[in-house]
Amino acid sequence: MDLQLPLWFEISSIAVLILIVIADLVLAYKRPHIPTTRESSLWVGFYVLLAIIFAVLMYFFAGAEHAGQFIAGWLTEYSLSIDNLFVFVIIMARFAVPRKYQQEVLMVGIIIALVLRGIFILLGAQLIENFSWIFYIFGAFLLYTAFGQAFQNSDEMDEKESGVIRLLRKRIRISNDFDGAKLRTVIDGKRVFTPIIVVFIAIGTTDLVFALDSIPAIFGITTSPFIVFTANVFALMGLRQLYFLLGDLIDKLVYLKYGIAFILAFIGFKLIAHALHTNELPFINGGKHIEWAPEIGTFFSLGVIVVSMAVAVIASLVKIRYDRNRVGLDTGE
Repeated sequence: MDLQLPLWFEISSIAVLILIVIADLVLAYKRPHIPTTRESSLWVGFYVLLAIIFAVLMYFFAGAEHAGQFIAGWLTEYSLSIDNLFVFVIIMARFAVPRKYQQEVLMVGIIIALVLRGIFILLGAQLIENFSWIFYIFGAFLLYTAFGQAFQNSDEMDEKESGVIRLLRKRIRISNDFDGAKLRTVIDGKRVFTPIIVVFIAIGTTDLVFALDSIPAIFGITTSPFIVFTANVFALMGLRQLYFLLGDLIDKLVYLKYGIAFILAFIGFKLIAHALHTNELPFINGGKHIEWAPEIGTFFSLGVIVVSMAVAVIASLVKIRYDRNRVGLDTGE
């Protein structure tokens, strides 16, 4: 479906979102501190409320289909962005980034993610417009990614990152200690990079990988570049505060990756089904559309996404409670 939104709505929305992101970046650098649980909760709630208000505005100005696609896209990107947090926790721990300066590091990571996703959105939109068969590739890629998400080994990722670190240390001089959030410092009269540069590169590399996953996923929900971009921005806004809100709980949501994997697999199937339904490749069904291939609607997709994440989170929380009770029984408490 070719969706058209009022041009003034698109321009004003993007302008407001950019201002919010800039304001958030300035706040992170002006006030380096460890956010309290209450502060983080209020900020996360504020950004979620903004996304809901935006969806309501889309409903009134453009209709239910637009609003539904935005909500489904936002929830998909939000779930994938939460998955980013698992890797961010590993990166912060490995490089022993002082907790006081983790806000700045996360904010830079989010800006990098926005830039990379913006580039991939433009490329994806052009590919879809000119090559309808790209949905086959997107779908297959998401199925492959879903399998890797469900069965990924964190030790393998650790080895890759260690290789990057070794390469960087051979090429440039990096100090052993942080100097606040500075990229460079002076040691023995010489200017050298601080470990923060390695952290930024590690996070940027991670963002690149997640952008490759997330953009095909949301194009499986909507082909509107505006909805894709705004869903990504709203998903990334508040991610910094969510990092501090969840804290150690992130590592304990053990079933979350399976929920995300299921969502990616579902969208991959949806993309391939859509590609079959609108097939034009001559070596598939003689270049004719495959009418029996299902076309999965926006609101059904939204339901699958919500239920998948809810089941994964609830199952994880149940396991946390079960493990605590078992530890209590073992210690006799």
